[in-house]
Amino acid sequence: MRVLGIETSCDETAVAVVEAPAGDAPLGALLSNVVYSQMSEHRSFGGVVPEIAARAHLAALPGLAAQTIARAGVAWAELGGVAASTGPGLIGGLIVGSQFGKGIALAHGLPFVAVNHLEAHALTAR
Repeated sequence: MRVLGIETSCDETAVAVVEAPAGDAPLGALLSNVVYSQMSEHRSFGGVVPEIAARAHLAALPGLAAQTIARAGVAWAELGGVAASTGPGLIGGLIVGSQFGKGIALAHGLPFVAVNHLEAHALTAR
C-alpha cells in the first residue's frame, strides 16, 4: 500500500509517498519526499511566527503534493491512504495540513490517518 504523508507541525512543509513494508520486512520504501523550508519567511522575526507558518503551509501544500506524487511515479488512484500530523505542534499549521489531507482523502475515497508528531519522531529510530 502507498500512503501520502503530510507534515506541517512547525515551519517546514513536507509531503512524502511511502510504500508499506511487504511481508515480514520491518520498513517500507520512501518513494518521494519533498520539503519546503520557511526559514526565509521567519528569519527577520528571530523565530517562527505561527500565523506566517500556517499561511505558508497553505500556499505550499497543493504544489508540493502534486510534485511529490509526480516524483513517486504514482497516480492518485494508486494511493491506499493519506496520513497527516495532527499534534502536538503549532495549531494553525496542523489544522492546514490535516484538513488538506482530509480533503485529498475525501476526494479520492481514501482512509485518513491522524499521526501524533512526537510518536512519529520516536518511531524513526526503527
